Amino acid sequence: MNTEAIWIFLSTQGMDFGLKVLAALAAWIIGRWVIGLVLRLMGAALERGKRIDSTLSTYLRSILSVILNIVLVLAILDIFGIHTTSFAALLAGAGLAIGTAWGGLLTHFAAGIFMQVLRPFKVGDFVQVGGVTGTVLEIGLFGTTLVTPDNVQTIIGNNKIFSDTIQNFSSLPFRRVDCVAKIANSVDPLDAIARLKAALAQIPNVANSPAPDVEILSFTPEGPLLCVRPYTHTDHYWQVYFDTHKAVVATFGAAGYPVPETPITPRNR
Repeated sequence: MNTEAIWIFLSTQGMDFGLKVLAALAAWIIGRWVIGLVLRLMGAALERGKRIDSTLSTYLRSILSVILNIVLVLAILDIFGIHTTSFAALLAGAGLAIGTAWGGLLTHFAAGIFMQVLRPFKVGDFVQVGGVTGTVLEIGLFGTTLVTPDNVQTIIGNNKIFSDTIQNFSSLPFRRVDCVAKIANSVDPLDAIARLKAALAQIPNVANSPAPDVEILSFTPEGPLLCVRPYTHTDHYWQVYFDTHKAVVATFGAAGYPVPETPITPRNR
């Protein structure tokens, strides 16, 4: 082994490669700082303008972040002598493999664009999409992030959302709360209905229009089953739901209604 040749190579090519590595590291650190600064400035400008809501603003920032990071990577590759044309030729040669691997992601990306155009929901809405119910936290390039009622962050692919049923509970001003109450056969249903309507009107955040519905839903051996349906905004749904059950218990208790019991039928001997 010719040690002199090795030393000459290290002292020339090795030094040059080391300088390129240092330059690439510096470019990465400075580039990432600049990208973060640009995204913050863009977010602040959109926030001051108030012409673009938070959903579209987050989506635009995600797209800009991806573009700027691609430019940064290409610039670092150029430091090592891998020019953009060579990089493009490399991607073209591996186009089939990349297309197969990224096919699913591209469908999610396209679905995300259509979601931004059609706007079936926005950040902060309470929705059911892709079989998941929760509050929209972010609509990203490839997936949408929800926070479920039990405080679990869940990410769903945009294509799965766009190709499935979308339920937006926040799009309308009021939502119906469905509860039931059973009374004994000896209780006058009209009296129970009147008492429950008065009690529901006293529950905070219950809408006056439409007025709460209290009607006979069905008949059971124990007694009539009443549907108790107040209306409220989605933000107060669970508060009204639980307060309605409390109101049923308190109203029936104050009226002295007996507890519905299953009639006992004699057995044939």
